[in-house]
Amino acid sequence: MIRNKIYSLLGLAQRGGHADSGGFMVENSIKSGKACLVIIASDASENTRKKFSDMCAYRQIPIMLYGTGEELGHAIGKEMRVSIAVTDHGLAGEIMKQMDASENNGRECGR
Repeated sequence: MIRNKIYSLLGLAQRGGHADSGGFMVENSIKSGKACLVIIASDASENTRKKFSDMCAYRQIPIMLYGTGEELGHAIGKEMRVSIAVTDHGLAGEIMKQMDASENNGRECGR
């Protein structure tokens, strides 16, 4: 049930224009300071994980490892996505709260 809530919140962020997805868009969101939370799919490559982990650590942006690329893409109404940046503080906070409440389904990546 918590997983559904997290995916619903990601869908809400996308519909509200508060989510960027895909490597290039997420990277731009991080570098421009818009990203409040970055979510990386658990099936993302090690290079992708390290790249975003390093970028987020440098800028002190929370990064979480959660779901698969297919699940994340489906949640936001797109094809497979291995990275999503949430750009709204309220939604990012609620997603992190739900991830913390879930039993090891989401865990912090790279820190």
